[in-house]
Amino acid sequence: MSIAWDSPKTIVQLCGVGVFALALLVVGYNITKTVPAGYVSVATLFGNVIEEPYTDGLHFPVNPLYRWTDYDVREKSFDVLQVPMPTSDQQTSLIDISVQYRLNANACASAKSNIGVAEDIVNVKITPNIRSLLRSEGKSISRCEELFSNIVQQNMQTNLAANLQMKIGDYATITAVLVRNIQLPEHILNAIKSKKVREQAGEEQKAELARFKTEQQQLVAQAAAERAAAEEDATKRRTLADAEAYEIGKINAALASSPAYIQLRALETLDGIADDPATKIYFLNGDSPTPLPLMHLGETVIRQRKEE
Repeated sequence: MSIAWDSPKTIVQLCGVGVFALALLVVGYNITKTVPAGYVSVATLFGNVIEEPYTDGLHFPVNPLYRWTDYDVREKSFDVLQVPMPTSDQQTSLIDISVQYRLNANACASAKSNIGVAEDIVNVKITPNIRSLLRSEGKSISRCEELFSNIVQQNMQTNLAANLQMKIGDYATITAVLVRNIQLPEHILNAIKSKKVREQAGEEQKAELARFKTEQQQLVAQAAAERAAAEEDATKRRTLADAEAYEIGKINAALASSPAYIQLRALETLDGIADDPATKIYFLNGDSPTPLPLMHLGETVIRQRKEE
């Protein structure tokens, strides 16, 4: 059986099948909804918001007349730059703030009804409130220089995160508020730099003084060591001199009391002289009973005999 493709009836039938298939595709597409991971979708029907949001995944069937608004509920961060922050000293600094947050999926339908899309939540709820809170936070800081203190910054970040969460309610969860940059007034910066220069000069002077003190202590210690060594050497010399004087005294006492000792030492001397063939012996006192080559020894002996 052959089909007459060029007949008007056949063409109409084919067109009808194509239209029907296209209608099925359109209807099938409109009755399914795919929500990407990390998003929720809020449906509206004729301007009315459907309270239950659609979470990520495939949803089938859905009303083909719905209109969809997607909300990214992943954690995000945005910066609020150059926010004026007056402190109690009547000085105004400029602060850069980063806010980390994520939209609450269950509040997206309410946000759609009362605020708008995700960007509207940031622009309406987060940015104005963080600016206002930052200005209020500055009132608790007495001087703008304290903004560089780690403790002050930590307290400020904690307070800003807690107060901002109360301001925005359930629309989003604030995970952190971070201070990124602090710009003090120009004259305050110049004063701080001058103070730092003076402090650095003072620290250098302290270091130089400590070095000089250490050197002087080393010199004093060295002088004390040298003095102790000199005293020890003097004591040693005195001890040796005393010993030598004692020995000489003993010898003199022996000489005075024992002529035999003198004769013994004279004989030892003669024995040493005799060993040298070039030695000449001169008798200095011929009247001495001990003609020795030693001057005046005989006189001592004669004087001792006369005394006896």
